[in-house]
Amino acid sequence: MILYVYALKKRLLIFNLYFTNIFIFFEIIVIQKKTIKTFNIIFVSIVYFIILPKILNIMEEIIKKVLELYLKYGIKSVTMDDTARELGISKKTLYLHFKDKDELVKKVIEYQMNMQQEEMKALVMQKINAIEELLMVSKLISNFLKQTSPTATYDLQKYYPEIWNNIIMNRRDHIYNQISENMKKGIKEGLYRNDLNIDIIAHFYLFRLEMTHTLDLIVDDKYTYEEIFNTFFNYHIRGIANKRGIEYLENKI
Repeated sequence: MILYVYALKKRLLIFNLYFTNIFIFFEIIVIQKKTIKTFNIIFVSIVYFIILPKILNIMEEIIKKVLELYLKYGIKSVTMDDTARELGISKKTLYLHFKDKDELVKKVIEYQMNMQQEEMKALVMQKINAIEELLMVSKLISNFLKQTSPTATYDLQKYYPEIWNNIIMNRRDHIYNQISENMKKGIKEGLYRNDLNIDIIAHFYLFRLEMTHTLDLIVDDKYTYEEIFNTFFNYHIRGIANKRGIEYLENKI
């Protein structure tokens, strides 16, 4: 009996040691996993808050400079060698950020479009009525169109048709949405008529705005760009405004 009890105690001791070791083993794994997890969090934080902003800042500076070059000389004539030389960096460094010229062109165009849209959003956020807002947004859009380099536009159409089509579709969608929202705002403010077909008029406005950019060529420089734009704007407002809106146009604008 004594021997049986002794044997039983020995087995229980071995059993306890066995599971204690297993527990220690899994505890070590958990600690290691926590350590690895902590390391990953620190690594991701360093990349996200320190390294990535610096990389993005470098890329933005490159894109800004390249945009200036494209607007001045066109896209086709500016090689990656020219770009690197103008930036004062090696071509190898340039290729660290952009795999080829196609990607660089795409990023430059995306940057330009984003900047233009941000300027438009900033105008819309101002506390002004629909007529003032439309005037400022229309002038901004017209300036964007007016400042577009004919050479760069030609190069995009011929050598980068996919990018060009994306520009046109994106710009039209954005302008259409801005004009539609402006009409809704004007109706709510009691400046525009409430029987407007917003969808049709927004498309009309978009088409006429694009035509205004080339109309000065059609009329053989008989009118300045400002005269053409002002006539177009007044024509549009008088077509959609009610009596109160027209009075505001005549007295304020």
